[in-house]
Amino acid sequence: MTNVAVPNWMPVFMLHVTTCRLVKEKHMKGSNMGGVVECVNKYRAKLRKEGMRPLQIWVPDTSRSGFAEECKRQSELVKNDPHEKEILKLLDESADRAGRLA
Repeated sequence: MTNVAVPNWMPVFMLHVTTCRLVKEKHMKGSNMGGVVECVNKYRAKLRKEGMRPLQIWVPDTSRSGFAEECKRQSELVKNDPHEKEILKLLDESADRAGRLA
C-alpha cells in the first residue's frame, strides 16, 4: 500500500472485519449456543487486549427499492466537486492492487 497524505478534513479510521470459523462450524452443526457465545467472548477479549473495541454500524440495504436511484442521485451531486476528485485520487493512490498490505 502506498503512503499518501490524508487531507486534514478527512476522517481517518481502521476497519476490522472478522469471521470466526469455529463459531460458523458449531452453528452449522446445530450444537448449543453456549459454545458459540464462549468462542465469541474469547475472541472479543483478545481484540480488547489488542486495544480494539466493538462498534455496531447500520449500513444501507442495497436490496431496497430505490437504492440504485439514490446512488445515482448522490453521485450526480458530487460529480464536479473538487473534494470528491481529491478523495478519488487518494483512494486510487492508496489502493492495494496486489491483494496484500505492504
